[in-house]
Amino acid sequence: MGIIKASKLVFEYLKYNDEGKVEETSRAIDRVDLDVEAGQFIAVLGHNGSGKSTLAKHINGLLIPTEGTVWVDHMSTENEEELWRIRQKAGMVFQNPDNQIIGTVVEEDVGFGPENMGVPTEDIWRRVDESLRAVGMTAYRHHSPNKLSGGQKQRVAIAGVVAMRPKCIVLDEPTAMLDPNGRKEVLQAVRELNKKEGVTVILITHYMEEVIFADRVIVMDRGSIVMQGTPREIFSQVDTLKSYRLDVPQVTLLAHELRTSGLQIPEGILTIDELVNAICQLS
Repeated sequence: MGIIKASKLVFEYLKYNDEGKVEETSRAIDRVDLDVEAGQFIAVLGHNGSGKSTLAKHINGLLIPTEGTVWVDHMSTENEEELWRIRQKAGMVFQNPDNQIIGTVVEEDVGFGPENMGVPTEDIWRRVDESLRAVGMTAYRHHSPNKLSGGQKQRVAIAGVVAMRPKCIVLDEPTAMLDPNGRKEVLQAVRELNKKEGVTVILITHYMEEVIFADRVIVMDRGSIVMQGTPREIFSQVDTLKSYRLDVPQVTLLAHELRTSGLQIPEGILTIDELVNAICQLS
């Protein structure tokens, strides 16, 4: 079993009437199976309402399955006694860093989680140092989070999760509120954590460019997993992605259009360099 596993996962939101009775149910997750190995970088794509954020909240135990089971490091999220340990194993980073940052100084905020866990003081500061270094924010340790840019705040939020030493980090659209520069900063930090620290990453996003470095891409639609594979396998299927109201990276789309026009270019081009090489080989 991988570090994260879901079996026949179903989740239904309940809508109550004024008398407190269930008026209707809405199925957000529909019999999803998932298996994530330790150290993998998994990207989850989907249109708004596809169920990707609901899935993310199950991995952290914020939501409990209506049916089926979710295991985090061999612990079932339905076991209330394990929830504290589960949240230490699978840290969560949300869209808005302001909702996650509570300290008045960056280093205090990063140390808040380990302090709550009862980590000895000298170990807390070592973790703060390592976490800030991992996300490239050491120079800002004495700054007020209020004075940071959106990308810097989000990197501090990630450092706060990293300081708790989770085996897995779930990022629920962490760049949705950021400008392109902030998005690049945050993604770079996440990739470094995955490659250098071996942290398992599950990135929920709707930005196509963010997933080209993932080991595996999962596409969700109406609560179900409808596609999965490597980024190249997924982005080779431009028309299928469009049917799920998803785009592809600009360079992939350009390569697809050139191929459709008759140029002998391979499907699933992911970067500008790949496209340049493919075109150069034609001459």
